[in-house]
Amino acid sequence: MLNMAEIDTTETTPPLTQKRAKAPLPDSPILLGWLRQMMLIREFEVRTMQAYQNRQIGGFCHIYIGQEAVAVGSIAAVNPDDPVVLAYRDHGHALARGMDPKYCMAEMFGKIGGCAKGKGGSMHMFDAEHYLYGGHGIVGAQTPLGTGLAFATKYEDEVIGEGKSDKVTLCYLGDGAINQGAFYEAMNLAGLFDIPVIFVLENNRYSMGTAIERGTTMAHALHAKSEAHGIEHAIVDGKNVMNMYQDFKPIADWCREESRPFFVEAQTYRYKGHSMSDPRKYRTKMEEEMEEQDDCIASLSTFLQEHHDVEPDAIKQLGRQVKSQVRQAVEWSNQSPETPLDELYTDVYTDVWGPFKGTSKPEMLQDENE
Repeated sequence: MLNMAEIDTTETTPPLTQKRAKAPLPDSPILLGWLRQMMLIREFEVRTMQAYQNRQIGGFCHIYIGQEAVAVGSIAAVNPDDPVVLAYRDHGHALARGMDPKYCMAEMFGKIGGCAKGKGGSMHMFDAEHYLYGGHGIVGAQTPLGTGLAFATKYEDEVIGEGKSDKVTLCYLGDGAINQGAFYEAMNLAGLFDIPVIFVLENNRYSMGTAIERGTTMAHALHAKSEAHGIEHAIVDGKNVMNMYQDFKPIADWCREESRPFFVEAQTYRYKGHSMSDPRKYRTKMEEEMEEQDDCIASLSTFLQEHHDVEPDAIKQLGRQVKSQVRQAVEWSNQSPETPLDELYTDVYTDVWGPFKGTSKPEMLQDENE
């Protein structure tokens, strides 16, 4: 019989829960840029809700209001060519990554001018030029994809390039996705093969209409999920963009340097329902009002006024610019033609085959090449 006492259980993985110093905050122009991004996401989502209610948008639609600090703070902490993969609550991340809101809104409208030519809709924002590899509607499906993207960059750098892995992949998921088997398979491979992927859990406390503690074991200590795979973790403030960035930047830098995975739980809150069809009867109005008092946009606005001498009028001017930009995006989307039926035969196969016409670039890539 095998004697367990004789087995060497020494692990080569680094010690977990290392304490990291916060990153310094950037100067006021960048902070103002973050504020504008969060304002843009908020206004975009407000107009999205209006368009959905006016039946200009069909299908499922998941609003990001309240969680803007997570996308803006984490994306600001990585390089522009680091891959990003998303779940289905993805409009905010696409805008934070740099997608023009008119292409994002046109995709919502199912128009040919959309980032995926109107074929994907709300849950499938895709922007390869910004290394944004799509929102994904199947719960947890993006976690093996994110792990695969990170493996690809590592292979490209270390094997093909014969150098050092120099990229980190952001893979966002909601708290409901951590119960999916694909997530555990992805973490197992990430931990086993030292894959530089950061699983960014946006814990808004409710997976669809169910409080997290009713459907998830260890809801009070979700990092137990990653510890089982030898993956480091951190709990960060996802309701404050400055805290988010300061905690996330050292994590991203460490993953890039060590070529290792990480699990980040960003504690946040969505002000609206799981989707546009959600009546939100599983939580109280009092809870919602209390959470909205700690708003990410208001917090950064106050900080800029108190510590960077930014005038209230300057912040109001940002708001006016954003409202105008989103209004123009809606108008542009309304004027964009419906996706023609012959687009059913493009983007199925790369090459022309039978009735299939190969691929064709979306309008946003055609515009960039002019």
